[in-house]
Amino acid sequence: MTGSEEDAFRLIATQPDGVLQSELWKMLGVDSRKCSRIVKKLLDTNRVERIEYRQEGIKTFRLIAKKGPVDPRCLLAGEELIPCIACDLECSVNECNLLLDWMYQLAISDVEVETPEEDEEA
Repeated sequence: MTGSEEDAFRLIATQPDGVLQSELWKMLGVDSRKCSRIVKKLLDTNRVERIEYRQEGIKTFRLIAKKGPVDPRCLLAGEELIPCIACDLECSVNECNLLLDWMYQLAISDVEVETPEEDEEA
């Protein structure tokens, strides 16, 4: 790992219980001083929270990623909103035709978005 702020955030975010700061610098392959600067940036941008933690009598901190707001684009397939938002049917996700149609539209819209970029590279 390169030891960047993004690398640190990804590592912290992948662990539901967070990561100990005393372990993070080892995982990133940086010294503890650089790790402290990275953690400070993450704290200043409000991307992580730091909770005091004692490990074998030694004080360290548990770093936990904060969940950001949901990107509304995740609820859209093209211009179509996910049908489950206003749905009052009691159905199984595996058998819901409305949801399957929406997912199909999502896949199509993703392909349409990727196609122009591929044409430019050719």
